[in-house]
Amino acid sequence: MQVLAISTPKNIEEAELIHRHHGLRARVFADRLGWDVKVVDGLELDAFDILMPTYILAISDSGQMAGCARLLPALGPTMVAEVFHSLLPNRRLDAHTAMIESSRFCVDTALGEGRGGGSVHEATLTMFAGIIEWCMSNGYTEIVTVTDLRFERILARVGWPLQRLGEPREIGVTMAVAGILPADASTFQKIRPANYRSEFTPLSKAA
Repeated sequence: MQVLAISTPKNIEEAELIHRHHGLRARVFADRLGWDVKVVDGLELDAFDILMPTYILAISDSGQMAGCARLLPALGPTMVAEVFHSLLPNRRLDAHTAMIESSRFCVDTALGEGRGGGSVHEATLTMFAGIIEWCMSNGYTEIVTVTDLRFERILARVGWPLQRLGEPREIGVTMAVAGILPADASTFQKIRPANYRSEFTPLSKAA
């Protein structure tokens, strides 16, 4: 499974990948999870998609869109600061230049490829590793995110525990929590699956 990073699409192929990732977001967030998100023509988009984010995409060996996440610098407009500030201490984010926000993380759990015998889908681990590697190669050391309690347990299970910024609160249909994740080489080496591939840095080629 390969991981890619796309900011501004450079060609038709990259534009198509961005289009497909919006479709995966609609299927996961609206159809499967029942979130209150805007879906138009089978695609989920919001105001933060116009801020030139970097999209981390996991592509299966058969070419399927296996997972995605959206990254935005924490010093600019972010979901955690503008939408989910009720989850933050004093309703504000103590952001810095080496912090980035990850939002709209999802994987296609219906994808048979990568399921294996483990408790965590390979696409999930690939996405985790891809986010960490991209962050390290671009000077980011911390990732701020909002997630639900089920996903917080998955992070702990794989050895990437969330450092909570506040107490969980009910947001829509889920119990949500904001927190910080480290982006460092030791976590990357621990999390990445055996057939992980990227072209971010030599880290992905290390033994």
